[in-house]
Amino acid sequence: MTPEQILKQYWGYDTFRPLQREIITSVLEAKDTLALLPTGGGKSLCYQVPALANEGFCLVVSPLIALMQDQVSRLSAQDVPATCIHSGMQYNEVKRTLDNAMHGAYKLLYVSPERLQTRLFGEYMTEFDVNLIAVDEAHCVSQWGHDFRPNYVKIASLREVFPRTPILALTASATTDVQADIIKQLKLREPALFRQSFARDNIFYDVRYSENKNADTIKNLNQNCSIIYCRSRKQTESLGKYLVQTDTATAVYHAGMNKESREQAQELWMDNKAPVMVATTAFGMGIDKPDVRMVLHYDAPEHPEAYYQEAGRAGRDGKESLALMLYNSADIKRLRESIVLQYPPESYLRQVYQAVVEYLQIPIGTEPDQYYPFDLADFCRKFSLQANQAIHALKLLEQEDLWTLSESVYNPATIVFTADRHTLDGLANAHPDLHYVTVGLLRMYNTIFHFPTPVRETAIARQLKINKEELLTKLERLNNMELLKYNKPGEGPQLFFHHYRVDSRHLIIDLNRIDILRKRHQARTDAMIAFLENNTECRERILLTYFGEKPMKDCGHCDVCRDKRFVAKSDQELKKDILQSIEEHKRISLPELVAHYPAAAKAQAIRIVREMMDVGEIVLDNNVLRCRDGSSPC
Repeated sequence: MTPEQILKQYWGYDTFRPLQREIITSVLEAKDTLALLPTGGGKSLCYQVPALANEGFCLVVSPLIALMQDQVSRLSAQDVPATCIHSGMQYNEVKRTLDNAMHGAYKLLYVSPERLQTRLFGEYMTEFDVNLIAVDEAHCVSQWGHDFRPNYVKIASLREVFPRTPILALTASATTDVQADIIKQLKLREPALFRQSFARDNIFYDVRYSENKNADTIKNLNQNCSIIYCRSRKQTESLGKYLVQTDTATAVYHAGMNKESREQAQELWMDNKAPVMVATTAFGMGIDKPDVRMVLHYDAPEHPEAYYQEAGRAGRDGKESLALMLYNSADIKRLRESIVLQYPPESYLRQVYQAVVEYLQIPIGTEPDQYYPFDLADFCRKFSLQANQAIHALKLLEQEDLWTLSESVYNPATIVFTADRHTLDGLANAHPDLHYVTVGLLRMYNTIFHFPTPVRETAIARQLKINKEELLTKLERLNNMELLKYNKPGEGPQLFFHHYRVDSRHLIIDLNRIDILRKRHQARTDAMIAFLENNTECRERILLTYFGEKPMKDCGHCDVCRDKRFVAKSDQELKKDILQSIEEHKRISLPELVAHYPAAAKAQAIRIVREMMDVGEIVLDNNVLRCRDGSSPC
């Protein structure tokens, strides 16, 4: 079938979006390809269509489990055979999936970059018929980018296994320097470069100073589908509760919630039963909801890449949508202080490394490539570390290829025997019921003597013909007797430790690389602050220039462009507006009041406020403007 026929049969569309057909053609001609498409530009079709057009399957490398599962779910609903392998799966499930892939059961296999490095995956890889390697979120391969992940660098090793298979690298946010690094790190061979303009004609960028973000959030919400992004889980929950109290149909989503709660929140939002989603910034990646009319940033992002990517989740259907960002002096202060927070000194990095290995009880010389449950709050509490600083140290050490942190991953139960075979055999006389369980475990899992092995308690109980509660009791007894180590199943963060543990004093840290990252972070932060404080240059023009484009004209519809078209008002008209704002907001500061006016009217507004204060029409009390007698209306 032709790409158009595949598009029509599986997705129901008659035509491709801009550049999709050209990218697909390049891939079908077996060319390495780098594609830069804005958020909502249809990157996934660029590898899904070629996967169906050729024999074999497409190997998709993707960084987020939720994104992979969402893609697989939608493809399965369209009768496209696809699956994913992630860290929450048991050994037997992974092996069965790899067996199926080897025998041609799928057209798309999604994997994390960490999975590519496992011994089991390597054993199967040479038997795969891979027609395309697609690297999603390819900017993660560049250590000079905003979201570097060390395991992405290892993707290039696939070239040795599949020397004639084309690689398609896709991203929505990469500066020219990062683009060059993607090509270098993935070893792309004379790649075809397709770059769609980062301009989004239907998105109206609006940046406002706000001293009362809750009130301004309520003021700008309506019944349309919206996403409100907050920086922290705590802020997400706090704002969500506030909106619910104001009778706003709201859902809350962050990685600290259990899987069931996250899925319920997403379902309510997808069905428009809760049109407002308050979430941390990972929410929205790979979610196909075209009718988001507003993305509101409650907290200023750290850099333009993040802002552009998150704001771009609005208006995927091409209709007019608002990207509103609220900021105040606290945001500016946080951005300026982020350099010290995110790049702590060498001594602190070594301290955190030592704390991690003690927390996970990993002796020196322990074999690599093992998963451990990792609760950041508990970790920081036990070692008296500030969570904000510790998480950045953990990420810097992750970039040193020491470990990989995963959030909200299902952790299956694991068992490893700590006693030798002779000791276990001795159970037959003293504890025959426990000996029965150990024999059953040994028959079912041949790796259980060598390393923690994922197990299914239900399957074990069925095999042993006992109920699950009885089995769990016996496993606890064996664990307490130190004959085996039994980790109960659960859902939560994991740390994948993939190096031989060393003494923290001898840990090799690339301080030169970290210093370069520090300077680049400073440049991105400065760019974000300039974007916030800008009131003279078109916002879209600033973003396009940042990403290496040379825009010929202003967008005409951002807040700055709108202000330029502002028609001057008389003092009397502006005074009326000011009194109305004080009445509506009840509590409003002078900076917040002035922020509502375009640059051309700010000086006039400040002068009128001062004149009104001089004659006693309004009063400034505890930095809040109010009417003289405190009543409303004025």
